[in-house]
Amino acid sequence: MVTQSPTIAVIFTSTRTADHQDEYLATADEMDALAQQQPGYLAIESVRDPETRRGITISYWQDEASATAWKQIAAHRHAQLRGRTDFYQDYTVTVTQVLRSYSFSR
Repeated sequence: MVTQSPTIAVIFTSTRTADHQDEYLATADEMDALAQQQPGYLAIESVRDPETRRGITISYWQDEASATAWKQIAAHRHAQLRGRTDFYQDYTVTVTQVLRSYSFSR
């Protein structure tokens, strides 16, 4: 995953509503593609439990300025509004610095 340190991780945990599934999926795909075009973007990973509708998305950024700039993109701000009004029952955003990262894969 991310091997550059230190980096910024934006951790988004959420519970989806049962409504607007197709719109949500289209918006999520658009935001993933848009994030990848932003200066300082490094990576994103996301998982969701279909039974509980709980999910976590972590985006990785080169520095805090890049993560903050992403939050201010007009299309992203519109998606945030849709999230509060239509897509999410609840969510939490945590911004943290990654000091070290290592992995294993078989």
